[in-house]
Amino acid sequence: MKYRTLGNTTEKLSAVGLGCMGMSFAYGPIDNTESIATLHLALDLGINFWDTADMYGKGHNEELISQVLVPNRDKIFIATKFGFRSREDGSTYFDGSVAHLKKAVEDSLRRLKIDTIDLYYAHRIDPNVPVEEMVGAMATLVKEGKVRYLGLSEASAASIRKAHRVHPITALQSEYSLLTRDVEKEILPLCRELGIGFIPYSPLARGLVTATVSDTNKLAADDFRRTLPRFNDQHMDNNRKLVDAFAAFAKEKQCTPSQLALAWVLAQGEDIIPIPGTKRRKYLQENADAADVALLPADLKAIEALLLKYPDTGQRYSEGSMKLVNH
Repeated sequence: MKYRTLGNTTEKLSAVGLGCMGMSFAYGPIDNTESIATLHLALDLGINFWDTADMYGKGHNEELISQVLVPNRDKIFIATKFGFRSREDGSTYFDGSVAHLKKAVEDSLRRLKIDTIDLYYAHRIDPNVPVEEMVGAMATLVKEGKVRYLGLSEASAASIRKAHRVHPITALQSEYSLLTRDVEKEILPLCRELGIGFIPYSPLARGLVTATVSDTNKLAADDFRRTLPRFNDQHMDNNRKLVDAFAAFAKEKQCTPSQLALAWVLAQGEDIIPIPGTKRRKYLQENADAADVALLPADLKAIEALLLKYPDTGQRYSEGSMKLVNH
């Protein structure tokens, strides 16, 4: 495994991290036994950057990870997030209040069974709470030794600047992949200006670019991708053509579509550390090997040409979820 430096720190993290959400939430039935085996394999492969959140499985994800994290604490850089809460009807909302933050961090520490969280993100920006107030309260957690570094997720450029003035922001986590590139215009340049590491989630476009999702109807009934515009019939015809062309190019490069997609993300800058999610060992090994796929300038140009040929990929989230990003 190759390693990269996280933002404005001296931390050396695996060039490919591990997103753990699917082990508890959103992608069909869970399998705790396979998930634990996947976490152990991550250790064996040198993947030391693990990502979770308090909302994944309503705490289940943090509790699951703790089983491998605690006996291997010195080998793992753990990131978690706070802010999403559930209503009685099952819908979610974001709460960035100081009162909720104080409770959330204690709950995460308890579930993870650790004394200090390495990287603590605000999962979104609460438009009803001044970002300076929220980050100020997060900074207090650093002083108290409960958190080492602070991060934001899906924040706007304005919020990032405001937050960074209060306390150094170490990482920004936002969606970034071949199909989701909004951050390239303003967010990535700003992160580089301020020395903030960029952590792409869903770098495989939620599996779309892996050539493993050809029919949304075959996904599990509770797989949340069924709700995403990018996976509906309106866009899937275009996306299948794009994925097929991409898979053919991956074959030329003697790698899998997943590895090619991750290699593309990694090629966008040494300050970028993607966290592809998986709950199965076979995909973890495949993702880890992407760090060794070298792309030439001609390869990057060819990939751009493919994307331009099939542009109508669809929105990444539902309208409701899109309202929670870029605040």
